[in-house]
Amino acid sequence: MALIKLLSDFPCCNSELREFQLVAGSQAAQARVPVPQPGSNPAPAERIEGLRMQTVYYSPMRKILAWSMVVAGLCGAREASGQQQSAPMRTSIVDSHEGVTIGVDPWTSAGRYHGKFPKKNPYTGGVLAIHLTIRNDNDEPIRLNRGRIRLVVQLDEDNKQELEPLNADDVADAVLLENHQKDPTIRRSPIPLPTSHAKPTRDKKWEELRDDCQNAALPSPVIAPHSTMEGLVYFDVRSEWDLLENARLYIPDLERMTTKQAILYFDIGFSQESNN
Repeated sequence: MALIKLLSDFPCCNSELREFQLVAGSQAAQARVPVPQPGSNPAPAERIEGLRMQTVYYSPMRKILAWSMVVAGLCGAREASGQQQSAPMRTSIVDSHEGVTIGVDPWTSAGRYHGKFPKKNPYTGGVLAIHLTIRNDNDEPIRLNRGRIRLVVQLDEDNKQELEPLNADDVADAVLLENHQKDPTIRRSPIPLPTSHAKPTRDKKWEELRDDCQNAALPSPVIAPHSTMEGLVYFDVRSEWDLLENARLYIPDLERMTTKQAILYFDIGFSQESNN
């Protein structure tokens, strides 16, 4: 009965199911024929129709068994497809806790930008792009406050600075409208924080770079349950790439959206080993 119910769920098995029910009914009828008692007339010899029924019985049963194996495989594939497998994260630094895994990959060479930025790119203007991969293995969505992410750099032995992330407009300004080249002849000073000021003229090249930056950025503040989100976060390091040797990425504001429970912050050093 379980096999009949299983085959009934698949239209492609209807003909085999009808044959199976017919044969099963015939076999059940044969099983109910009374056994002759001693002294009674012997049962008549099996007629050719009975032999033919046996021959027909084994042929559809082979089909039924074959279809049952196919159906079992389909059911197994359906169950497997409903369970998302977590693939290894292709990032240089990985940290994980409370069902959230974050991978960090700083793009510290011009060649890393060519795929996302066919023309101008952030690197030429002294802006660092960090590729973030965030995997949520929880049963509820996670919200990330992207504006509170900080890149912490060590300026000297006694001074650190927290850099705020740039939006797409800020990156296009830094690359095309401002001079951020490092002067090696002067003593290093703290990197200035973004300030509001009148913006110079923004032309078509500016719009193209702005759009490229937006398209490559983290697409949403929400990571759905059992899913992965990835994208770029930008920081203006004024081409001082050596600051990244001991830099850290601080991600303090993650929250479970259903239960409103905060998730412990991530503090990921660029020199640390992956913890996955």
